Amino acid sequence: MARKTTPTLTQVELEFMQILWDHGEMTTEELQTVLAGKDRDLSDGSIRKILSILLNKKQVEREKAGRGFNYRAIVQQDQARNQMLGDLLGRAFQGSAQDLVATLLNSEKVSDVELKEIRRLLDSHERGEDHS
Repeated sequence: MARKTTPTLTQVELEFMQILWDHGEMTTEELQTVLAGKDRDLSDGSIRKILSILLNKKQVEREKAGRGFNYRAIVQQDQARNQMLGDLLGRAFQGSAQDLVATLLNSEKVSDVELKEIRRLLDSHERGEDHS
């Protein structure tokens, strides 16, 4: 049975996007080199398949360069994060941001330093300030 496609990024697609966000425009060979440096030995065919999926999802674009293509992300990292968070919020928390935050805080994965920063962000949000 064929795997169902999802509009949000899978783990491996996100890994590719992270590389493109970090490095900018790249060839498949350059991607393969970066992946190999992360102990990810993917064949050229596998890399091209994942890039094809990202093209279909309109996450990347490509430009002819010699005999191959250069690939670059056309979706910004924060936009992709918002899409993934929206998907998670809808599927796992029935749209409740409160439940999402409560689950995160109860997971014991939030350090005291992160909790302090979260409080600063909440205060900033309440004052209508930028959240950067």
